Amino acid sequence: MDGAWVYLVTGGCGFVGERIVELLSQQDYIKEVRVFDSVAREEVEKFSTGTTRVTVIKGDIRDPDVLLAAMQGVHVVLHSAALLDYRGTVPFWELRAVNVGGTENVLRACCALSIPFLLYTSSIAAVGPNSSCEPLLRGDEDTEYSGEVELPYGKTKAMAERIVLEANGKKLSNGGTLRTCVIRPNTVYGERAAFLQELYLLARARNGVVNYLEPENTERNHTYVGNVAWMHVLAARNLQLKPELLAGQVYYCYDDTPSRKSVLVRLQLLSSADPSVRLGSHIPYWKMWLMIQLHRVIRAILCPFWRPQPFLNVPLLNTIVTSFSFETDKASRHFGYKPLFTWQESRLRTAQWLRAAAGSLAPPQLHGKNN
Repeated sequence: MDGAWVYLVTGGCGFVGERIVELLSQQDYIKEVRVFDSVAREEVEKFSTGTTRVTVIKGDIRDPDVLLAAMQGVHVVLHSAALLDYRGTVPFWELRAVNVGGTENVLRACCALSIPFLLYTSSIAAVGPNSSCEPLLRGDEDTEYSGEVELPYGKTKAMAERIVLEANGKKLSNGGTLRTCVIRPNTVYGERAAFLQELYLLARARNGVVNYLEPENTERNHTYVGNVAWMHVLAARNLQLKPELLAGQVYYCYDDTPSRKSVLVRLQLLSSADPSVRLGSHIPYWKMWLMIQLHRVIRAILCPFWRPQPFLNVPLLNTIVTSFSFETDKASRHFGYKPLFTWQESRLRTAQWLRAAAGSLAPPQLHGKNN
């Protein structure tokens, strides 16, 4: 049936989702890549090729009827739609409605329409850090790590991940079996990365100085968006070809981006675009904690007249200063994953985008529908 497969990507107009769509459109075994997104940027259809058509459908994963209609005739679903919020700007009920309720709707549609393969885009935030700020140093998919997840966003991703894995092996309406697996991205950088836009704007406002919160030895993995997308493409294909191996599995995203001293990784990304960017001072935890509390008090007093978005909150601060890293080759062993882009290529591509966008950069949204 090669050349006749229909893939659907929820959130296919987002930061990671669009790159997934771009790479799927280049695979000759796929007839159509269908994008389902609440934003529905029609320019994504430009990825259509002579053999693969890309179509965009506007809709919300919280609407089961619209979702069911969009998923008619689909063979493989890559569920990357999510409401991403690290700063506490979105109520928990809304995060849960999109990230958990929306995922439940996708799973129900798969069962009703007998769609046998579902790949879910989770997040390292679904694992931790936990509320005790316990570090995880170079773990892997089998590393035990317990405790309540610190970030509300991470809590909803953990809930959604759990129901996706529990749905593996579920019976479909035609008597077949649903096969699911999970991809866990970490800090994803590259073209259109909102956090890099924000860091670059802050550095420019401070004459090129990048101050930082985490201790310099803090470990956190970064992965280029093109490699994250490529892992999705390979995992989805091999979930079809080798369901007995991939079904029910979880895979961390990785490439050769340095994972140690994460503050220096970000500095290299920014300075590759603008050599004037340089490392500034470390901001002590206690000082930032006091600033957060002061901001909360001022915001509460001026609430009737002034409602700024919080620049940081304690759960995010705790996440930033806690080492949370992994080392794994599971994706390579299970489905032959190798990064499409080296660290050097990834850094240069990111720098070219930042330079090109420098003249028109505006403060990015701090939350929104994402990968």
